[in-house]
Amino acid sequence: MIYRKIALPLFLSLISLTSFADKYPRNYSIDIIHYSFELTLSDNTDEIIGRTTISLQFKTTDVKQLRFDLANKTDKRIGKGMVVESVMFNNMPLEFTHENDALFIKLGKGMEKDRLYSFVVSYRGIPADGLRIGATRYGDRSFFNENWPNRTRHWLPTVDHPYDKATSEFIVTAPAHYKVVSNGLLMEESIINKEQKLTHWKQSVPVSSWLFVLGVCDFAVQYVDQFEGKSIQTWVYSKDREAGFYDFASPTKQVLEFYSAYAGPFAYEKMASIQTPSVNGGMETSSAIFYGEDLVNGKRDIRLRNVVIHELAHQWFGNAVTESTWDDAWLSEGFATYFTLLFQEYAYGHDEYTDGLKKSRKTILDFYKKDSSFTIVGDRTAELGPVTNNMTYQKGAWTLHMLREKMGQENFKKGIQAYYRKYFNANATTDNLMEEMQAFCKENLQSFFDQWLRRADVLKIRGSWEYDSTAKQVIINIEQTQSSGFLFDVPVEFQLIDNAGKPGQLVKFNLNTKTAQFKMSAAQKPVAVLIDPRTVLLGDYFFPPL
Repeated sequence: MIYRKIALPLFLSLISLTSFADKYPRNYSIDIIHYSFELTLSDNTDEIIGRTTISLQFKTTDVKQLRFDLANKTDKRIGKGMVVESVMFNNMPLEFTHENDALFIKLGKGMEKDRLYSFVVSYRGIPADGLRIGATRYGDRSFFNENWPNRTRHWLPTVDHPYDKATSEFIVTAPAHYKVVSNGLLMEESIINKEQKLTHWKQSVPVSSWLFVLGVCDFAVQYVDQFEGKSIQTWVYSKDREAGFYDFASPTKQVLEFYSAYAGPFAYEKMASIQTPSVNGGMETSSAIFYGEDLVNGKRDIRLRNVVIHELAHQWFGNAVTESTWDDAWLSEGFATYFTLLFQEYAYGHDEYTDGLKKSRKTILDFYKKDSSFTIVGDRTAELGPVTNNMTYQKGAWTLHMLREKMGQENFKKGIQAYYRKYFNANATTDNLMEEMQAFCKENLQSFFDQWLRRADVLKIRGSWEYDSTAKQVIINIEQTQSSGFLFDVPVEFQLIDNAGKPGQLVKFNLNTKTAQFKMSAAQKPVAVLIDPRTVLLGDYFFPPL
């Protein structure tokens, strides 16, 4: 999406737009508490009719107008987009302007601080994006959203950015032959006439707008199990009932148990797995996860299993603890990628964990050959372009893997629990994470976070070894060869392999210079010397074992 600059309202002078690279016009003078989305859907048209009640509090008394994201109907969108019909406050109309995908609401007078106010926006239109209205793979009509990262604005008036989290409810009137699924708990499902059914879902846990979910189609629904009194559900196309129920029966409960024990409590009222045509892989919408329709095949593939593990990890990281700005998107995707590996280690063994790290490392090195400038924490905004790529996922995960190695497994776990507890259902930054982890680490973590997250470099080591039979030593010569000239400060492990092919002594050295020589005692010449034998240091190595 191209962000068009607009005249900024007075209240934006209250915050610094240069404090983050993320250029979204955040307004800390208001706090969205709750959204109530009333939608009417039809089989006769793709037009949606919306009525959104936005409940909020003012943090100052000098706010003169409100701003929400809502995509306009334009010629460029071939007539698609939303048209606002009215904005009401206390049953009285308010002046508003709706242009450049922003809705500005003029306030007639100053509002009291911390008092709850509600504004009602009535609108209609055909979504150009965000809400996909179209056929499933079977040709059946359906309605499914895809809000990531800032496409909520195409069908719902919201603060379309992670920083402001709110509770929500969807009150949907749709043709009676559909089932409707959304966030939270089902409050009502009523036939209101021969053609229409009303379905009401409500989520009492605050989330960012990209995590709102709506699925409307001919569903088959299974109530699979419970976790801590919360329902585990499967929602698949009726034509995929048998295959989908089988595919999603496992491993959701086991994963919920593991993440709850490792990080902290599960935040949401239920956990539903939903088949959808709106995504190809998975989408971590809170309490109701979307999975691409083609993942459902009745074979319970490893690919689907791993997507399930990843999207469930997001319920903790990305959903419950959410990045404050897009600069820190790795706090969502890097965490979910790494916690997938942690669960695989727990459930399927350390070798699977290590294999995953090796595949991840290859992805990182391949990406770096094409783009050597990307930093994990960096200047990015969804208003101008993509906020994640393979490095966000894989290098983010590797950074957490190395941090666990640096801190020790138990201290790392304690740090994660402290971070999750402090920022539960709130927002966090990379510095917030570092502060919580630092409390459980004797070494200063600033340089570690800087070199792995705020620099684009990938460690590159070239080396060789020889055996000194007189001194009974293996002599190792290595060199850092990053083209940027930046020098990493890292621990490097070497292991000797004896004549019988058995791994022997493993020694760790600290490397912080361009060239270095290390010596290891060895009664006999080894047949090989391995660098990073435990797969604990991210790097590109040329180090002949023989």
